Amino acid sequence: MTARRFLSDLSLTVCGLAVLVFLLLPVLVVAPMSFSDAKSLEFPPPGFSLRWYQSLFGSDIWVEAGINSLVLATISSTIALVCGTLAAYVLTRGAFRGRRLLEANFMAPMIVPAIITAVAHYIAFARLGILGTFHGLVLGHTILAVPYVVLIMQAAIRGFDIRIEQVAATLGASRLTILARVVLPNLWPSAAAAWIFAFVLSFDEVVVTLFISGAHLTIPKRMFAELIIQVNPTITAVATLLIAFNLLALAVLLLVSRRGRLFERGY
Repeated sequence: MTARRFLSDLSLTVCGLAVLVFLLLPVLVVAPMSFSDAKSLEFPPPGFSLRWYQSLFGSDIWVEAGINSLVLATISSTIALVCGTLAAYVLTRGAFRGRRLLEANFMAPMIVPAIITAVAHYIAFARLGILGTFHGLVLGHTILAVPYVVLIMQAAIRGFDIRIEQVAATLGASRLTILARVVLPNLWPSAAAAWIFAFVLSFDEVVVTLFISGAHLTIPKRMFAELIIQVNPTITAVATLLIAFNLLALAVLLLVSRRGRLFERGY
């Protein structure tokens, strides 16, 4: 029985490592190619050079796309955090008819395929007259990010002792005051994690952006356009920076989660 369990654990470990290597292979290829001195995509790189990073940061189009992506992700993730937190609190603590239906509506963008969501955004925004505008793009990204914020904040609010809220209510605090001055100060790690998650989601979004952005450029949209025209090695530099950015976001997320656990323990 012990030998069988050992073989089972060993096979599971080997399969896990094989999947991990398979997922990391593109990164292990793309990252070295971004430092290549070749004039086209070539692996392994014949020599070391920063020419593609110089080409990236020397391009006004790429710089504009990067600034747009940062501004868009910051605004949409912040709005999504506010709206998603309010919705999560109402869905968790509220008791009203249709609550399950409302919760399912919030979760819909996570379930519906991206292309269907993009077409729905296109039709709705065209009728509203905001198709191709920056605030329409912000609204689209916010709609995509809110469900993830709701999911994270619902779990955090469920884990918060409701008796503390009840004590605040007996002292005359309103629901909004309880949320702002009692709940959120104790759930800031979850709120920070939700914001980071929404930021990364917005920064990497491409399908909905292609449908509703109009002339506004973002990093993923620019990458998609470049790949349609030609396979420019500058793409490898952009991809490497995006990988580094996502890894940094993951590290910050883990740090925030660790600080949150220490905060809950009173350290």
